[in-house]
Amino acid sequence: MRTISNQEFGGERPLYCERGLRLRGVTIHAGESALKETADIEADGCRFEGKYPFWCCEGFRIHNCVFTEGARAALWYSRGLIMEDTLVEAPKMFREMQDLTLRRVRIPNAAETLWRCNDVELDDVEIDKGDYLFMHSSGIRVNGLKLQGNYSFQYCKNVEISNSVLYTKDAFWETENITVYDSVIIGEYLGWYSKGLRLVNCRIGGTQPLCYADNLVLENCTLDPDADLAFEYSTVQASINGNVVSVKNPRSGSIHAGSIGEIIIDGNIKAPADCKITTEI
Repeated sequence: MRTISNQEFGGERPLYCERGLRLRGVTIHAGESALKETADIEADGCRFEGKYPFWCCEGFRIHNCVFTEGARAALWYSRGLIMEDTLVEAPKMFREMQDLTLRRVRIPNAAETLWRCNDVELDDVEIDKGDYLFMHSSGIRVNGLKLQGNYSFQYCKNVEISNSVLYTKDAFWETENITVYDSVIIGEYLGWYSKGLRLVNCRIGGTQPLCYADNLVLENCTLDPDADLAFEYSTVQASINGNVVSVKNPRSGSIHAGSIGEIIIDGNIKAPADCKITTEI
């Protein structure tokens, strides 16, 4: 493997189509597509300032690097990335990718990031301004994610999340086969139109959660005082600790809670309209 150390590059495609390249302390200045169509690349302690540095790449590892805001859309159409201990200031990262692992990565400007990606693993990642995170992605495994950003995980399939804190409005819309363990999810309109959403040992906040859902499961969860009008038109099996402010028109299944402030069943409920609702009081 050839090594390039402590050098600077700029302009268009300075390292185009390289194979078996190790970068140490390299800076990629303004320009485009610095490492496009490359394979077997290692970058350690590098700084990326230009647009689109890693497009159409195969097998690359990035450690202790910085992607500045100018390196927008840096990683698209690529496969086999391991990124560790890296700061990503650029938006619109990680599109149309497969086999992607992020460990101890910070992404403070994550708008429109991780779209249409498959086989993704996140461990101890912090994401801010992450609107529309993970749009249309699948095969996702997340542990220790700290997220601020709305509309996350929309249209996703086959996702497992654990030990995470998610502040995100409209999360998990129109998803399939999502399981969340031991996490906090705060945001309005959680999980609407989802199929097979399972929440285990989770704290849930925000108005009108978990409506229009099919095959929804809650195990040993709690709902914050602002999580009102829950479960409208949902098929649900729910075990909830403590109080639920209000439940409205669940379609079927069962809901058990410590207490429920208000149960709203009106003429708009949808068939089969046979959800069993019980409390400990």
